[in-house]
Amino acid sequence: MSFKDKVVWITGASSGIGEALAKSFAAEGAHIILSGRRLEALEAVSAELSTESLVLPFETTDYDALPAKVAEAHGWKGKIDILINNAGISQRSLAVDTHPDVYHKIVNVDLLAPIWLTQLVLPHMVAAGSGHIVGISSVAGRVGVPLRTAYCAAKHGLIGYMDALRAETEKLHNIHVTNILPGSIRTNVSRNALTKDGKSRGKSDAVIDNGMEPAECARQILEAISNNTPELIIAEGPEMMIANLRQSDPDQCFAMTGAMGAQIAEKYAAGDDD
Repeated sequence: MSFKDKVVWITGASSGIGEALAKSFAAEGAHIILSGRRLEALEAVSAELSTESLVLPFETTDYDALPAKVAEAHGWKGKIDILINNAGISQRSLAVDTHPDVYHKIVNVDLLAPIWLTQLVLPHMVAAGSGHIVGISSVAGRVGVPLRTAYCAAKHGLIGYMDALRAETEKLHNIHVTNILPGSIRTNVSRNALTKDGKSRGKSDAVIDNGMEPAECARQILEAISNNTPELIIAEGPEMMIANLRQSDPDQCFAMTGAMGAQIAEKYAAGDDD
């Protein structure tokens, strides 16, 4: 697939994977719609792109405002070729300690918001007879990872929605759906993660700091979209191993995550959240 003159709409585009995707698509000649909450950060990304871009800030969970945002996005070039649901928020807290509001917020941001944005974009793609929808899930969308019960629930759910959507649209409407399951990517995901009371964690993890560069993650995502790949795990080392084990040997996967979870829970109970 050539991305030249395609219109690509990216949520969570102000940093991390979203920013890297915007730059990678622009380098291929695509026109980029940049969305997120932080106007200045989106404008800074836009200024670095080599093609036309539309800065379209909004809160993904402001469902009343979304129809007008979709109309503006579609009206910019008269089409939306690729929608990338990338905006999200992670978690770092034990289930036993976590306030219900944290579950509500994470499921709202990571699952319901991308579903509703996709639902609003979908009729335009059906009318056009083509399109590509991408859900940025996570390895935690396949594996139950300690400290991320809400995040895992939302990311598992996103994969389920996207898989069902693919089954409905791929053959009938020529709309492709790709699930992306990143492992540790060098972003602010851990710093921005919610703790047990809904506050931002404010610090990163060593595994994230030593993770894959966002640009490499973006390169693999573009390749997956170009090839109409239904699902791609972007991970290395133990993360890739455990993601594969979830499919090939679930019992071993559960044993490994259980041992890891016990160690982490013991540390957290002792007040050590590093």
